[in-house]
Amino acid sequence: MAEFSLALNEDQITVRDWVHGFAVNVMRPVAQEWDEREETPWPVIEEAARVGIYSLDFFANAIADPSGITMVLALEELSWGDAGLCMSIMGSTLAIAAIMANGTPAQQAEWIPACFGTPDDVKVSAFGVSEPDAGSDVSSLRTRAVYDEAKDEWVLNGTKTWMTNGGIASVHVIVASVDPELGSRGQASFVIPEGTPGIRMGQKFKKMGIRASHTAEVVLEECRVPGSCLLGGKEKLDEKLARAREGVKTSGQAAMATFEATRPYVGSQAVGIARAAYEYALDYAKERRQFGKAIIENQAIAFKLADMKTRIDASRMLVWRAAWMAANHQPFLNGEGSQSKLYASETAVHVTEEAIQILGGYGYVRDYPVERWHRDSKIYTIFEGTSEIQRLIISRAISGVHIR
Repeated sequence: MAEFSLALNEDQITVRDWVHGFAVNVMRPVAQEWDEREETPWPVIEEAARVGIYSLDFFANAIADPSGITMVLALEELSWGDAGLCMSIMGSTLAIAAIMANGTPAQQAEWIPACFGTPDDVKVSAFGVSEPDAGSDVSSLRTRAVYDEAKDEWVLNGTKTWMTNGGIASVHVIVASVDPELGSRGQASFVIPEGTPGIRMGQKFKKMGIRASHTAEVVLEECRVPGSCLLGGKEKLDEKLARAREGVKTSGQAAMATFEATRPYVGSQAVGIARAAYEYALDYAKERRQFGKAIIENQAIAFKLADMKTRIDASRMLVWRAAWMAANHQPFLNGEGSQSKLYASETAVHVTEEAIQILGGYGYVRDYPVERWHRDSKIYTIFEGTSEIQRLIISRAISGVHIR
């Protein structure tokens, strides 16, 4: 009988400690500055590339871990350092996941290295699904891709929004409708290479949190890409569309394969934020004295911290389970990926709010980091599927009923 263990192996411990050191020495000292500047922190990304954290080798080795744990360990530590900086360093993972999930081996070999660039010429990538009129409802995308058979080119028109690295990326991966009548089954993913005419950045958003991460609209106007930029290839797409038109069940939305793979990654980032706030509040409660004693000696404070720690550890276990299932190709029969993202994101919001409460007035001012962590935490209940969408996925999975 196989041995069961939650103990990390030596390689995983080494990666965790290495990334934690980067978070302590590189991220924490500049986190507040980049939050206030609301600009892409290129020096931090470049340093991550220089030491090897932001690199194809690191991603490939982390994803190759058969336990699935290495990547979520690294993401937790980076988000513990700062969520906005973490998103700037790791925001390319969505585009990379889309290329891995939908691309041919040749496309993966060509485009995934281009998402990183080199330590001397760092690049980032972006993944576009959401639109001004299609957020959670990705089946109603209006961005169209039309095939020009004479030139073997796809022509894309539409507007994408809420794109991490949108407009500043060297590689954009865009989900577009090729047959609107088929809804989500008529969608495909396209790579837009750097320098392609017809793609431009629209509005850059000023956000409540993760402000060091660039978020913007991307506008596509008669944007032409070679046929080879259709992820998976035209033959595979034509077969999928034919099956859909005949009413045969297909693999579904092009976006969903990406989100299913990355939900534990999002959950691990939320765990990192929550852990940062919990640790800070715990240290503060031990040092802060009121009425002649440390405030942690009061049950009202101690019980808050006990609940915070318990929820963080439970969130991590859900993330690890989902990451293990994804790495071992286990189906999420009960929405386990969504469970991890849902619980971890709502835990981050709860824990950071409780941390503010423990610090009192100090928790509400920018001199202390907990208010930034609270602002950062909220987006995790919204992007890559809102909490409501996660509950919908879970409820459908456990009931077998198409709940609306």
